[in-house]
Amino acid sequence: MKLKLENPIVIFDLETTGLNLTTDRIVEISVIKVHSDGNEEHKTRRINPGIPISAEASAIHGIKDEDVKDCPKFREIAKSLAAFIEGCDMAGYNLIKFDIPLLAEEFLRAGVDVNFRKVRIVDVQNIFHKMEQRTLVAAYKFYCNKALDNAHSADADTEATYEILQSQLDRYPELQNDVKFLSEFSVNLQNFDYASRIIADKDKEPVFNFGKYKGRKVKEVLRIEPTYYSWIMNGEFPLDTKRVLTEIRSTVLQGKRG
Repeated sequence: MKLKLENPIVIFDLETTGLNLTTDRIVEISVIKVHSDGNEEHKTRRINPGIPISAEASAIHGIKDEDVKDCPKFREIAKSLAAFIEGCDMAGYNLIKFDIPLLAEEFLRAGVDVNFRKVRIVDVQNIFHKMEQRTLVAAYKFYCNKALDNAHSADADTEATYEILQSQLDRYPELQNDVKFLSEFSVNLQNFDYASRIIADKDKEPVFNFGKYKGRKVKEVLRIEPTYYSWIMNGEFPLDTKRVLTEIRSTVLQGKRG
């Protein structure tokens, strides 16, 4: 079933140097931009991450340091990529826990302002897990009755994800062919930062989701232990987490001045 779209939607997948949201980098990005009239634009780009690709990551996606040494750095393509996805909704497989946070970090390092909180996000993996509880390769076989050749190459994974999403709409009548519905169904955005270090409590107030203050309100912690802010800002936390924490801290400081 073809997607009904109000806005263009970008289905994307990343291959990376590893799985650490703070220290790892993108080595390949593949994008399918689907327009409201059904026309599709396909783009795949390899990127020089500026750091070594881990042996574990290379074993999965097959990309080695020498394969990307002459490719552009992310900062060189950041503005054109931001322009390409501007005004689009986003979709992918496991993107809410990994691809979106890592891509947001790359944009922040490049000094390009891209706010994914303003777009609708559809996580195909979450739809799959709610319905069937399996993996991408199994999902492709289950929904499309195809073997996923070249799994863990960004373009193959992106193509498969797009096909799976369309097949999910065919299989489950309870899924509305509407990006707003699919976004709300597949993504729980009860977090203030992409990495879910700061999440919302029942009152929609920010609370820490890690460490010794897990479950405590951020504003409360910053009042009783101001040095906790410095510890996070000097630590290996995502730039987006630090930015969100700084925004919350500014409201605490304004409250003290008031």
